Amino acid sequence: MSQIHLGKSRSFVGRTIWNLSRGMNFAALAEDSARAGGLLQSVDPRIKVVGTLAVIVAVALTHSLVAIAGAFLVATILAALSRISPFQLARWVWMPVFLFTGCIALPAIFLTPGDPFRAGWPITEQGLRTAGFLLMRSETAVSLSTLLVLTTRWAHILKALRVLRLPVVFVVILGMTYRYLFVMLEIALDMFESRESRTVGVLEGPDKRRLATATVGVLLSKSYHLSTDVHLAMQSRGFRGEVYILDDFEFRRADGAWLFLFFAAATAVVWAGR
Repeated sequence: MSQIHLGKSRSFVGRTIWNLSRGMNFAALAEDSARAGGLLQSVDPRIKVVGTLAVIVAVALTHSLVAIAGAFLVATILAALSRISPFQLARWVWMPVFLFTGCIALPAIFLTPGDPFRAGWPITEQGLRTAGFLLMRSETAVSLSTLLVLTTRWAHILKALRVLRLPVVFVVILGMTYRYLFVMLEIALDMFESRESRTVGVLEGPDKRRLATATVGVLLSKSYHLSTDVHLAMQSRGFRGEVYILDDFEFRRADGAWLFLFFAAATAVVWAGR
């Protein structure tokens, strides 16, 4: 069943299958993008993790909208140089973040006390500034995080976190969650496709709720049994709490230059909002 047909389907099951397929397609896109020969793909994952975190912290601390907008523009340029389409970022990142954060920031425009933006309007300048900071910080931080994920293989991100002395429990939980999230998505996709192939007509409201409830219950049961089986299988293969990845990182002069650029950008963002 094609994805276009599912997207146009009005049935509850068809829309669910289409949304699950979109999530799995994004994971495939991230893996393919990380293997592309772009600019950031060649940078040491440890440098990208540390540098991205430094810039995100700087964006959160600065008090200059211009500096945040500059960081956002730099992230967009780096994405283009890394062979990541701005249209993909707009569809997968910018629009969802804008809608979600916009709903949160909208009341601040009216509720924040301050000087009226225009006579007779219930909007304050301070409210607009607060909403602008929240929106721009969210867009920039999520864009930088997405750029890291789309230019770095997930296994390398986990190894970089471990090299940077993050607790092994945190790294293992993060890795297992990411891996088996898509396993559970695939199981849910198979369940809904099976239901779709046996459904005639359009489901009524009560039937949709019963189907959703039954699916959640089955997924919870399957996830519990799967976690037990995976844990026993890992122990039988010698797992004792540490994760090992065969690929080794090599620090080059270019990586040192990237590290300097990341921290210089973070310092400039903070300095501009002093």
